Amino acid sequence: WYVISLRPQEGLASLRRAARKHGATVFALPTLRLSSLDAHAQLSAALRADVVIVTSPAAARHAHSQRELRQKRRQTWFAVGAGTAAVLRRIGLHDVHTPAQGNDSAALLRHPLLADLRGKSIGVLTAPGGRDLIAAAVRARGGTLLRADVYQRAPAPIAAHRWRRLQALLATSAVFMSSAEALDNLWRAAAAPERARLLRMACITSSPR
Repeated sequence: WYVISLRPQEGLASLRRAARKHGATVFALPTLRLSSLDAHAQLSAALRADVVIVTSPAAARHAHSQRELRQKRRQTWFAVGAGTAAVLRRIGLHDVHTPAQGNDSAALLRHPLLADLRGKSIGVLTAPGGRDLIAAAVRARGGTLLRADVYQRAPAPIAAHRWRRLQALLATSAVFMSSAEALDNLWRAAAAPERARLLRMACITSSPR
């Protein structure tokens, strides 16, 4: 089996390890590229908050490249999913809360410790764009939002030779989709033959959305 990944190159290591365990090979077809945003004062303020929420492994890595991430006394840290929590633990933050079920913002917002945020400051380490569910929920639940955009996503061009390789892949291939934005970029970049090939493949999605 080939697992076709749309993830940026920097997020492929864990997927390659998981695929190897099941005898599969990852074919990288990244449709997004990531770059750091210097968050300056916003990152400093977010890291002083009562609660810190990290929305992705990339957010953890790009924030840590700008400021050392350390847990302060009486400060609670959350990660949107297990992958983000794993990055934070490698950095040195071991007391990190994650969703009981699921790996997205909606799942995290069901955590009982986030039900009532009145009087609390909430730092969010993230990127521009997305659905902004966390920001809306923080405000609705009475918290003070301290947002730090520490990286950004941009469409990545797909080289012609990667499209040719895609066409030549075996029928036992599946597209792994963890981002609606990545899928949208892929579909807009694909010509009719590539779209036809993609529609014949199995798809694995990380969430109903």
